[in-house]
Amino acid sequence: MTIKDTAEHWQVTGGSTPFQGAKTSVRTDKVVMPDGSVAKRDYQVHPGSVAVLALDEEQRVVVINQYRHPVRQRLWELPAGLLDVPGENPLHAASRELYEEVHLKAGQWRVLIDVYPTPGGSDEALRVFLATELADAGSERFAVEDEEADMRHDRVALPELVRGALSGDLHNAGLVSGVLALAAVLAADGPQSLRPADAPWPARPFET
Repeated sequence: MTIKDTAEHWQVTGGSTPFQGAKTSVRTDKVVMPDGSVAKRDYQVHPGSVAVLALDEEQRVVVINQYRHPVRQRLWELPAGLLDVPGENPLHAASRELYEEVHLKAGQWRVLIDVYPTPGGSDEALRVFLATELADAGSERFAVEDEEADMRHDRVALPELVRGALSGDLHNAGLVSGVLALAAVLAADGPQSLRPADAPWPARPFET
């Protein structure tokens, strides 16, 4: 048996959008179940997102710390952001977020991991990139606002982040999946085994 997620489409007989926000919305679909019954499924419609695991020459990960109101916590995270434009190249978005949030650029990029953070309640797809050969962006700094105006950043050794994820001290999905994926890669075939930065992403197709 091949262990691989596969595309599948169950019949939808109707639906509505009871909430439309600036970036996301809530959708209610009437889905035909295998036994012929119809069930309502509510979920967040999300444009998709990217995160950047930026690894410096000392094997430290660039992390940010900011307040997240829905969970009432200040979380350690990777630089990340939404795919603001439909069909946007995720690498372009990741480069933008690395510049805007930590004022860095990277000489090498790879796809680290693709995940659906909450597939039971959202169609969000997240691509985490590995960025290396880091350097100061060198241009004017991006003007931040709201929660980002209170954001802090640091560089933390990868093993410390792995311990934090496994001990339950770190919770952000992008950070946890990213650092565990990188630890697995470094223990196996190395970053050169990862997919190229422009690898296809069926969850969010894009133009190269």
